[in-house]
Amino acid sequence: MLITMSLASLVSALNVNYYENTCPHNVDSIVAAAVHKATMNDRTVPAALLRMHFHDCFIRGCDASVLLESKGKNKAEKDGPPNISLHAFYVIDNAKKAVEAVFPGIVSCADILALAARDAVALSGGPTWDVTKGRKDGRISKATETRQLPAPTFNISQLQQSFFQRGLSLEDLVALSGTIENFKLRIQLQKI
Repeated sequence: MLITMSLASLVSALNVNYYENTCPHNVDSIVAAAVHKATMNDRTVPAALLRMHFHDCFIRGCDASVLLESKGKNKAEKDGPPNISLHAFYVIDNAKKAVEAVFPGIVSCADILALAARDAVALSGGPTWDVTKGRKDGRISKATETRQLPAPTFNISQLQQSFFQRGLSLEDLVALSGTIENFKLRIQLQKI
């Protein structure tokens, strides 16, 4: 019963209005401005942010552990083979600085990354949605865990198995794959 109550409180902790009492101004708009500014300078930013968020969530949950730097003998997720090509970390850094300037020590990087991914999709002509907030930043980040990410060589059965192991559906797989491919195509067309 104690475990059930703990899980229930964790799930209920995520809320669209999580920062309503601690951040009277809209955190969403501060993050959206940072994403918009970066996108105006670099059209690859939306795809990069969506991919970064996916890579973060797939490993330890959406805890921003992909943002952590390697320290000492610990090689962080950011430096794992599938993540070496991730970019646009500066967008999250800039959004975090802007949020911290108004609400120091309140908003997690995990929530900022989730908001930035949503804004990236919307800025690219995709749908928008309400992002629940209240994620906590992870403190553990291991490059070895990036092996859990689906490889680009996976066939559909391997992709399904990888997604199903994390509670994601075939619909989730198609939506993410389609969105990422759509971003890549838009970037290529803009270069022509």
